[in-house]
Amino acid sequence: MKRLSLVAAAAALSLASPALAESPFWPVQPKNGPVAAELRGAWKSRGYGWIVQFGPDGAQLFQTAGGACYPDARREPDPDGVLSLWRAEGAGVISLTGDPLGTRYQFDRLPNLPTDCISAAAWTPDRIVAFAADTFAELYPRSAERKLDWPARKAKALAQVTPTSTDDQLWLALAGLLSGLDDPHVELHGMVQGARRDLEPGESPTLLRVRSADPAGEERSWLQAYREGILTGLLQGKGRQAANNRIFWGRVDDVGYLNVLTMGAFARNAAPDDPRPLDAVLDEALSAFVGAKAVVVDVSNNRGGYDTISRRIAARFTAQPRVAYAKVPVGAKTPPQTIKVEPSGAVGFTGPVYVVTSDITVSAGETFTLMMKALPNVTQVGGTTRGAFSDQLPKPLPNGWSLALPAELYRSADGQELEGRGLAPDVPLDVFPDGDVSGGHAKAIEGLIAKIREGAVGTAAR
Repeated sequence: MKRLSLVAAAAALSLASPALAESPFWPVQPKNGPVAAELRGAWKSRGYGWIVQFGPDGAQLFQTAGGACYPDARREPDPDGVLSLWRAEGAGVISLTGDPLGTRYQFDRLPNLPTDCISAAAWTPDRIVAFAADTFAELYPRSAERKLDWPARKAKALAQVTPTSTDDQLWLALAGLLSGLDDPHVELHGMVQGARRDLEPGESPTLLRVRSADPAGEERSWLQAYREGILTGLLQGKGRQAANNRIFWGRVDDVGYLNVLTMGAFARNAAPDDPRPLDAVLDEALSAFVGAKAVVVDVSNNRGGYDTISRRIAARFTAQPRVAYAKVPVGAKTPPQTIKVEPSGAVGFTGPVYVVTSDITVSAGETFTLMMKALPNVTQVGGTTRGAFSDQLPKPLPNGWSLALPAELYRSADGQELEGRGLAPDVPLDVFPDGDVSGGHAKAIEGLIAKIREGAVGTAAR
């Protein structure tokens, strides 16, 4: 069976056709009640490498790849937040999700739980390496285009370990398996001889420059200069810092300025994806922007977070629903899920908007940019984003270490494939110039605002 291509799906969904009504989601386990009878048994995800076993009292999650399987050892009953709601999609097929507006995961019923999932065989270093390699071979986006030969990498990594290898040898084999992956969503963490080790490839070139210029190898002084450049320089001491220091905003005469550093964690006493602290700040800022000639939304230093937060911000800048992008799990025979930006109904701004990006802009900062670029009043200015759109998929390993990787493909509404490539700006601007890594950002934004006033920054045609 052919899989519906994302290009075709995105193009079709961009047409002005009436949306089909969707059936509702139901609780997997109603409060103080048993798991829905229809769910009981074993199910395998399309993509993502999961098997879930539902019993009357709850769910047990298993990790699977290459035919191997083991129970997820994390303490939370739903560690990835995907097992709380469900709906039927046809005979023997369900969708599970933690949020009907978020990612939906399709599962197929299995006749029974595979015996490998409950096998007592020891997870030796060679088996762990094989599992990690098979996981990347099955789930990593655009492996062929990136010229990643996972069978060859697996063979090379397996040659470095035996069933009795030490943790040091296992770490070296896994690090070798992942060598050369310039991807901020790939991670490996573990304790080796009593010390924590972390492998996090894919750092942005700008942040590497920042750290190399700092005697302590940190970002602290640069972040302070970044903050002062906005509040003291650009906004002349009249700006606001809010939402757990994640948002800066103010007016530069007739141009509004909104800087969002993360897509979440807007209050210390709330869940990181709680939108209420964000809503309060957006209400105040966008009320202050009423009558502005334009608004600059700066995500050039945005480190990501939650797509639901990205969509909530983008909703303030549209007057009608817009298809933003489509996503699908790697290797899955399932229709792409389309993501729309819907008007929020709260105070907003639908005049000219300029979204500023850089190679630091990553993950939910990138999906935000993608949502904004679907709006006809928005122009992207700055540098190409990092190219890590996919949700990060945690893979706890059976020895207590943890692995993570992207496992989804994203396409824009006009059919552009984005994972590993990033979003190129409509108007290039060097936001963090080599010659002025500390003060260059504020100067770049000042220059942009001056050009906006002059009418010298074009709005991209949609």
